[in-house]
Amino acid sequence: MEIKCFNKQNPPQPEERETIAQFLFTQLDEYGDPIEDIKNCMQYALSENGKPGGFILAGYENDRLASAVIVNETCMGGFIPENILVYIATHSDFRGKGIGGKMMREALQTAKGDVALHVEAENPAKRLYERLGFTNKYLEMRYKKEK
Repeated sequence: MEIKCFNKQNPPQPEERETIAQFLFTQLDEYGDPIEDIKNCMQYALSENGKPGGFILAGYENDRLASAVIVNETCMGGFIPENILVYIATHSDFRGKGIGGKMMREALQTAKGDVALHVEAENPAKRLYERLGFTNKYLEMRYKKEK
């Protein structure tokens, strides 16, 4: 598998960027977010509009996008992990072949510092994260303001 890493210094071309966004939107399915949120996350990872940065990984099998990851920097090292893995998805045609694990290991190696992620309890990817050493130290709670 070929893995491309994109960041502020090496951004994806507009067509590839759109392909990755659409891929994540489609492949995340019930665990995903609106396409605009994914695109905003990509802007953050690429340090656009004054955002801190991070990186995007795109994994290709025979020139076909098989998996994608977005990691954003938190700028809070020391008391909050320095990075948050926001999105990871593997194409349904490639699941169960170790690609998700390979992409996770690459993301952990590429990240400078600790990495946090959020996962729903029933998400099957939770087992992969636990095998890679992720632990559940806290119960996350959120307050959402009415708009």
